[in-house]
Amino acid sequence: MSDQRDSLPAPLPTIEAEFALERYRYLLQQIHTANENVYRFLGIYQTLATALVAGGLALFVGYRKWHIPASVARSGWVGLMALVTVIAVFTVLLIVIGILSWLDYRREECELTDAAVGPGFRKPPQLRNFLRWYETYIMLFIVGSVVFLWSCTWAFILPSMK
Repeated sequence: MSDQRDSLPAPLPTIEAEFALERYRYLLQQIHTANENVYRFLGIYQTLATALVAGGLALFVGYRKWHIPASVARSGWVGLMALVTVIAVFTVLLIVIGILSWLDYRREECELTDAAVGPGFRKPPQLRNFLRWYETYIMLFIVGSVVFLWSCTWAFILPSMK
């Protein structure tokens, strides 16, 4: 008669089990931090983009009153939109780096739980699930907002500054 304990993985020695538990806690904390950072990056992007666009709109509305030549005002607007674009690219880059870090931590978590608990305890992450990640939609929002701003710039703002 076979005992059920024969099919379970051998328990880790105490020091290894403690180390594995501490490492697991560390990995979960890093995963949590990577998740939180996305919202920080989005907040920074929204704040800076809003401030720059507000400055650009102030320039658009007041350049005549301030006796700024239209060519200088147009250049100022394009410069502000370029800054928004640089900030957007940097934000998307930070999010992509965060995703790569998250994937590494999750893979390491899976390897650790395979060794400590048993094979298959946690499934490794798969890139094909990117449609379920909120980071995907945050990046789409950032890219979409920049495309929208440049479209408005070329279609409405610059032609109006004559």
